Amino acid sequence: MIGDTLGIACAVAMLGLAGAAAVAQDRPAANAPALRWAFSARVELAAPVEQGQVDGKRMRFVPITGGRVYGPRLSGTVLPGGGDWQAIGPDGLTEVNARYALRTADGTVIDIVNSGVRTATPAVSDRIARGEAVGPDDYYFRTVPRFTVGKGQHEWLRRTLFVARGVRLPDHVVIDFYEVT
Repeated sequence: MIGDTLGIACAVAMLGLAGAAAVAQDRPAANAPALRWAFSARVELAAPVEQGQVDGKRMRFVPITGGRVYGPRLSGTVLPGGGDWQAIGPDGLTEVNARYALRTADGTVIDIVNSGVRTATPAVSDRIARGEAVGPDDYYFRTVPRFTVGKGQHEWLRRTLFVARGVRLPDHVVIDFYEVT
């Protein structure tokens, strides 16, 4: 009888653990990460260089002419040189791949590779491509930047994951960089 009672107690305990494990699988294992604004970059742009249609997409290169960086974690300038290579699909999906450099207030040069997507209706995509002002809520423009920087006070950039939101204006883009905490 004691053996039966112990067996039942073990079975109940196992069912309880199995139930707890099932509940744990129905939700995240930890709290969701948050985003914290680190800095923004106002990136000045030259006129796009159209490359024509390739594989059904409008290909173009947008040269970067300079700009400024501001925010609580970083300040400085966007160096002229770099650019944004874009593949604009007829379905309103634009693949962006930008590469450029920043010079911080203390003189450190930081390389950025910033890839992502901008999606909009074909009509809004055409307006953006023509350089017209379009409200940032009329499209989705998100990127995942990667930073290359040497050891020192800005090394945190390569040890942190970021997401960014872009706002496209006629002659520049503002990119808000957020740390994933």
